[in-house]
Amino acid sequence: MNPSVSDEHDIRRDLAAAYRLIALEGMDDGIDTHISARLPDERFLLNAYGLRFAEVRADNLVTVDADGQVLDDPTELGINPAGFTIHSALHAARPDVNCVLHTHTVAGVAVSSLEEGLLPLNQWALQFHDRLAYHDFEGIALALDERKRLAADLGDHSAMILRQHGLLTCSGSVGDAFLRMRDLERSCQAQLAAQATGQPLRLASPTMAEHVAQQYEAWASSPAGGDRAWQAERRRLGDADDAL
Repeated sequence: MNPSVSDEHDIRRDLAAAYRLIALEGMDDGIDTHISARLPDERFLLNAYGLRFAEVRADNLVTVDADGQVLDDPTELGINPAGFTIHSALHAARPDVNCVLHTHTVAGVAVSSLEEGLLPLNQWALQFHDRLAYHDFEGIALALDERKRLAADLGDHSAMILRQHGLLTCSGSVGDAFLRMRDLERSCQAQLAAQATGQPLRLASPTMAEHVAQQYEAWASSPAGGDRAWQAERRRLGDADDAL
């Protein structure tokens, strides 16, 4: 569902909170990577290219159109065009996607560099069973023609591993995209820790993996999941949340 004009204030606050929470989790990468959010009239919010994630506030987000042209930039820093290449592709292809979140973490990049990708090793990872896309590396995302391949590879999934590059999640809400990314990141960390022991790995069966994936989906749509979990995360920001 596309956002309404009355949603814009809340979207700005949620997006700024997601940037700061990604920083708090140690999943940021200097001034690189992005989280985008859709506004009414096919406008999009993105971080200014020069601010660290911890510095992002609701009032310094940059507004762009579907082609990445800047419509409003309080910082006058502009945006990273490579960043919006990825985001614009997925927003355009998926009207149901209101938020796209992309990271370059050590664990995420490491798993993206493994031929086997993410393995069904732990509870976090099982939620992505048959629900995780892969996109081959094409260099820094500056070529606009890569957009159609990004969208095709994502398909109807809500999470994707960008080979030799990093992780990506998307959703109809900022909060859900953040929660999904944190679980994908933890899945990668847990896999690398298990592989580092050198001991035989115990993989979950496809039947068990599908069972757990469906359990996660049920939780996300329940009163205990979704927005309640997101609001709990926002409270981690404490008084800083008031300055979003």
